[in-house]
Amino acid sequence: MLFTSISFAIFLPIVFILYWFATKGNFRLQNILLLVSSYFFYACWDWRFMFLLIFSTLLDYYTGIKIHDATNRRLKMFWLWLSIVVNLGFLGVFKYYNFFAASFAEGLSLLGFKLNPSSLKLILPVGISFYTFHGLSYVLDLYKGRIKPERNFVDYSVFVSFFPLLVAGPIERATHLLPQIVKKREFDYSKAVDGLRQILWGLFKKIVIADNCAEYANIIFNNSANYSGSTLLLGALFFTFQIYCDFSGYSDIALGIARLFGMELLRNFAFPYFSRDIAEFWRRWHISLSSWFKDYLYFPLGGSKGGMLLKIRNTFIIFIVSGFWHGANWTFIVWGLLNALYIMPSIIFNTNRAHLDIVAKGRYLPTLREFLSMGLTFSLTVFAWIFFRAIDVTHAVNYISEIFSSSLFTIPYFVGIGLTPPIILTIILFLIVEWIGREEQYAIAQLGIKWYRPIRWAMYYAIIFAIYNLGGSEQQFIYFQF
Repeated sequence: MLFTSISFAIFLPIVFILYWFATKGNFRLQNILLLVSSYFFYACWDWRFMFLLIFSTLLDYYTGIKIHDATNRRLKMFWLWLSIVVNLGFLGVFKYYNFFAASFAEGLSLLGFKLNPSSLKLILPVGISFYTFHGLSYVLDLYKGRIKPERNFVDYSVFVSFFPLLVAGPIERATHLLPQIVKKREFDYSKAVDGLRQILWGLFKKIVIADNCAEYANIIFNNSANYSGSTLLLGALFFTFQIYCDFSGYSDIALGIARLFGMELLRNFAFPYFSRDIAEFWRRWHISLSSWFKDYLYFPLGGSKGGMLLKIRNTFIIFIVSGFWHGANWTFIVWGLLNALYIMPSIIFNTNRAHLDIVAKGRYLPTLREFLSMGLTFSLTVFAWIFFRAIDVTHAVNYISEIFSSSLFTIPYFVGIGLTPPIILTIILFLIVEWIGREEQYAIAQLGIKWYRPIRWAMYYAIIFAIYNLGGSEQQFIYFQF
C-alpha cells in the first residue's frame, strides 16, 4: 500500500477518524488501533512476512526484559547477543545470502576452483532493515541502561511497527518514540495542519519530481551504452534528484502522518544538497541511519578517541557498513568507500564539524565561497550516486568513462528528451522553494503562513494541481528495497 495510492488515501482517514473519535481519547485503545492498522498496512504488501515482523518484535520484547532483569553482566550479554545474532541472522539470510554465496564462488574461481553454490529464491521482506534496526536500538539502549524495558507488549509493538515508518523509516529510537506511545495524546489542530502541509510537500516531491525523474533516469541508465557523455550526465542528475525527492518525500509524508496522530518522528533530511562539504552532507542525509551507525557502531569502535589511524579505520568501517546496509551489491560498497574517501580530508584536518550552521543563514544568497563549496559537494555526490544506481561496478565504470569522454561536449539526446523541459523547470522551481525554506523543518513549513488567506490557499491548490496533473507514472519508493 503505497503512500501515493488510492487505497492509502482511503485507509488513512478511516484510521484517523477511529483514532480520535472512536477511542474517546483512551491512549490504550488508540495503541491497539495503531497496532492493528500497522499490521494491516504491512500485510497489504505481503501477508506471508507478517510472521517475521511479529517474531522479531517478540524476540526483542522478551530479550529486552531479560536484559533488564538479569542479575549479572554475563547473563545480560547472553540475552543481548541472542537478539543481535538472531536479528542479523534473519537479515543476512533474506538480504545477503545469495550475494555472499556468489562472491565466495567468484573468489574461488580466481584461485582455480569451480564451485556452483545453490541460491535461495527469497523475496526480500519490505522494511526488514528498518524494523530490525528499531529492535536492535531498543535492546542496545537497554543494555547500556539508557531506558527501562517496555512491559506492555502492545505499546512496544507499536514502537516497532508504527505504520508511517514501518517500511522505509526514519529509524526511530526507543528513547524518543516510546515515551510518546505510552502517554495520553491530545489532538492539536495546529500540529495536524502542519502535518498536512508536510504530507502535501512530500507528495509533491515524490510524485512530481521523483517519479518524473525516474522515468528519464531509467531510460538513460538502462540503455547507457547507446548514449553520449552529456546524456549520461543528464541521467545522473535525474537520478540525483529522483533519490532525494523519493526518499525525503517519503520521510516528509511519514513525519506528517505521525503528527496527525499526535506524535513526532525523528527528522530524516535537512536539505542535504545545500551542504558545503561531505561531512555536512552526511549530517543532513538520512539522518536517522547516520546517527544510528554513529551511536551503535562508530562510538563502540572507539569513535575519534584513539588517534588518527583509529579514526580513519572507524570512518571507513561506518561507510562500508552503510553501503552494505543499502543492498547486497558491490556497487553499494564502492559507493560507501567513495563517501569515506570524500570525507577523509575533513577527518584528517579536523574540519568535519566546520559547517554546523545553516548555509547563508539569514541571507537571501550564499557567498561565492559557499556557492562553490556547495557546487563541489553536489558534484561529488552526483558522481557517487552513479555507483548507487548502476547495475554492477562494470556498468558504473563504463558509464563514468563515457561521461569523461569528448562526447560530454555534445548536445544531450535520448528518446523522449523533448518532454524534459517542463520537469527541468519544475526542478529549478523546487530548488528555489527548498532554498527559501532551508531554515525550517521542511521547505513549505512557513511559506505563505502570513499571506492573505486566499493567496495561501491558492498556493496549496497549485501544489495539488501539480500532483494530479504533472506527476510521472507511479514508481515504488526506492528505499522499499532496502
